[in-house]
Amino acid sequence: MALSMLRSGLLFLCLTTIHTCNGGGQNCMDKHQVVGVLRQMEKFLKGQEMRFTEGLRIMKSKLATLQNSVSKLPQADQSADVSECSSNPCQNGGTCVEGVNQYKCTCPQSWSGSSCQHQTQTVVHRPSPGRRAKFKLLPLPLSRSAPPEWSVMNDPAFSRRPRCAKVDRAQHCSCDAGFHMSGTSDNSICQDVNECEVYRLDQGGKLCVYECVNVPGSYQCSCPRGYKLLPDGRSCEDVDECLTQQHNCSRGTTCINTGGGFQCVSPECPRSHGNISYVKTSPFQCERNPCPMESRSCHLAPKTVSFHYLSLPSNLQTPATLFRMATAAAPGRPGPDSLRFGIVGGNSRGMFVMQRSDRQTGELILVQGLRGPQDISVDVDMSEYSERTFQAKHVAKVHVLVSAYDF
Repeated sequence: MALSMLRSGLLFLCLTTIHTCNGGGQNCMDKHQVVGVLRQMEKFLKGQEMRFTEGLRIMKSKLATLQNSVSKLPQADQSADVSECSSNPCQNGGTCVEGVNQYKCTCPQSWSGSSCQHQTQTVVHRPSPGRRAKFKLLPLPLSRSAPPEWSVMNDPAFSRRPRCAKVDRAQHCSCDAGFHMSGTSDNSICQDVNECEVYRLDQGGKLCVYECVNVPGSYQCSCPRGYKLLPDGRSCEDVDECLTQQHNCSRGTTCINTGGGFQCVSPECPRSHGNISYVKTSPFQCERNPCPMESRSCHLAPKTVSFHYLSLPSNLQTPATLFRMATAAAPGRPGPDSLRFGIVGGNSRGMFVMQRSDRQTGELILVQGLRGPQDISVDVDMSEYSERTFQAKHVAKVHVLVSAYDF
C-alpha cells in the first residue's frame, strides 16, 4: 500500500513537471528524458516492492511460529493476578508476604499466630525425640499459681527482665527464647525453662545420650570421661586413647582401647608341661614347639593359641556375632576335609554359642545381653580332621570388655 502511494506520487510529480514545461517554462526536460526517468523510477520501485514483499513474508512466518509456540504453553491461572494481601489479613502491625495462592504474616515482637492475632510469651516446644530442642512463641496467660517443676526459680543467673513495650496504651511484655513469663502483669519476670526437666517429665525421649545440663535459656549435653561430644551436640563417641597416644602403657605391653578407657595387656603363652611347650610368635599368638613322634598328648595339645580383645557397649542387642575362626592351608598342601568348633573354657556362663557359618568358618555368637562394666573371657577351639583322623587343634582366647555405657 505504501509503495503504491509512493509510486503514484512520483508519477504525479513527473506529469506536473511535463505540464509546466509545456506551458513555456525554460530548462525543461524533453519527452525522451522524462520517459527515461520514469523507467528508472519504475525499476527502483519494483526492486523495493520485492524486498518489502519478502520481508513481509518472513515476518508473517515468524509470527505464525510464535503464535504456535504460545498456544502450546499451559493456561495461566487467572486467579494469580489476585493479591492475597489485598484484604490486609495481618493484624497488630504484621507484614503480609505474598505467596503462590497464599500469604504469610510476619509478626512484630510480642505477637504470633497466622494473622498475628495472639499476644505471646516464650515457652518450650518439644520436637520429636532425638532432635535438639527448639523454642516457639505461644500464647500463655500469666498466672499467680505455683511455678511449674521445669521452671528455674530463686537463681539470679536464670532470670531475665522481660522486654516490654506500650502498644495502643497497653503494656505488652515477652521473654527471650528459653525463658517463660512468671509473676503478674504489673510485676513480671522471665524465668529459665529447664529443658532437661521438661523431657524427663514428659518421657518423650532423651535430649542427650548421656547427661543433660541446663544453662540459662538453653541446655548442653555432656559425655562421661573417656568420651567426646559429637557435632550433633547430643551423642557421645569413645576416645581411642591407643590411637591418639593418650595412654601410659609401658614397653612390652600393648594398648587395648575400651569404652571410656584403655587396658595395657601382655598375654602369656601356656606354661610348659611334659613334652608340651610354646613360643610367642607375635604379641597375640603362641605356637607349639615340635612334638616328639611318640608323644600323643603333645599332638593333642593346641597347635596355636591366640588372644583377642573385643570392646562392647553395655546392653548390646542380641544375638550378635562377635568373632570368627577359619582354617587356611599352606600353599601346596591339602587342607582338612572337616572342622569342628566348640567352647572349651572361660567364665561365659552360657552367654555365648559357637556355630558353623560355612564349611571352613565358625562363629562366636553372643546370645545374652551384657550389662557393663564387666570383663568376660571365653575360650573357643577349632579341630581339624582329615579322613576322620584328628590333625590339629587351635584355641582362641577371647576377652570381652563391656563398657558401663550403651553407646
